[in-house]
Amino acid sequence: MSAIDPSIAEQLAQDLPPADFRRIIETFEDDLGRLAVQLEAAAVAGNWDGYQRAAHSLAGAAAAVGAVPLEKAARVAMDPRSPHPPAVVVPVIRDCAVAALRELAALAARSPGA
Repeated sequence: MSAIDPSIAEQLAQDLPPADFRRIIETFEDDLGRLAVQLEAAAVAGNWDGYQRAAHSLAGAAAAVGAVPLEKAARVAMDPRSPHPPAVVVPVIRDCAVAALRELAALAARSPGA
């Protein structure tokens, strides 16, 4: 399974000038780094509200670029009924994030004008 839904990410790459697409990827990467730190810190501190807020923001950012597995993992973290504790979900989110960034970078490198 791909870390990025090609129908979403490739559409962005086609519709936007290459510089704008790269800027979206850079913004996503910055947001992802910040939100991952917030998510992990909230999980360690037992701050359920902070954990859910960070997961919600991650899900939104992931959806915007087509990072479907990351979005799904973040939605698990958001769900108060989820049987999966943060110690299980956070590493999954981290792995999904790394894979999404790798695939987005590869797509940006292939886009015209890269």
